[in-house]
Amino acid sequence: MKRNNTITILVISIIILAVAATTMGIFSTDGTGPYKFNTIRGKTIMVYGKGLYKHMSAEVAPQGIAQDYITLFAGVPLLIIALFIARKGSVKGMYLLAGTLGYFLVTYLFYTAMGMYNKMFLVYIALMGTSFYAFILTILHFNLNELKNIFKQHTPVKTVGGFLIFTSICIALLWLGIIVPPLLDGTIIPGQVEHYTTLIVQGLDLGILLPAAFISGILLVRKKPSGYLFGPVYFVFLSLLMMALTAKVIAMKVLGYNVIPVIFIIPTFSILTLICAFILLKNIEVKNDRPQFRSESA
Repeated sequence: MKRNNTITILVISIIILAVAATTMGIFSTDGTGPYKFNTIRGKTIMVYGKGLYKHMSAEVAPQGIAQDYITLFAGVPLLIIALFIARKGSVKGMYLLAGTLGYFLVTYLFYTAMGMYNKMFLVYIALMGTSFYAFILTILHFNLNELKNIFKQHTPVKTVGGFLIFTSICIALLWLGIIVPPLLDGTIIPGQVEHYTTLIVQGLDLGILLPAAFISGILLVRKKPSGYLFGPVYFVFLSLLMMALTAKVIAMKVLGYNVIPVIFIIPTFSILTLICAFILLKNIEVKNDRPQFRSESA
């Protein structure tokens, strides 16, 4: 990615905007505190009532703050490191950069679509947009036909690809376990909808992210060139996302919510995801006589 100033400018913008968004989410304290709210569906929920997420439910707002901590103290530093390494022409750096940009894209897509409107809305939009274009440009930078050649022959792609398939199925079943029972008993709307319009996270997961994980896993198992592109990228993205999910579960536990069995499942998946990402990146063996990247164009 040497001399690619377009990606560099976009990533620096993301870093600045993300620091602003996360610090506001973590440290803002305005508001009167928790209060009960009657939804249009006739349910009574508890609203968080303070800080940037004061209009979100008392269950979801702390999860947003927990993710802000991960984004600020893990996502931003990793993005800086990945950009620095990628600008030196490192393939590993490019994988780290693409995966981290994927995390920022998904995170602020959710914040834009699900978060109750607040004064950082334009910042969320800017983060979503810059992350999207930086991610696309980074992905397009790879020379797809050469990716298979940069991994060692004994790389356990079937094992890590199988884990990605397994993870996507498990999370899909978890979300369907929330959605399907109300459809069967006639109540239709799951309690997790609370005062929101719909289940944004579950919808985008089931419609886009989990199929992407499943397909990437299959492509990796079959040793397809696109599997060698999207598999490692997805594992880097998923490593950060699982860290954020673990932080959310811990936050809910601290607040006294019942988090069994997810308090065991999510951290376990998080550790296994990190291991898989490490295995894939460790098995990259660059051959200097082969072009790993497309020619610079921006």
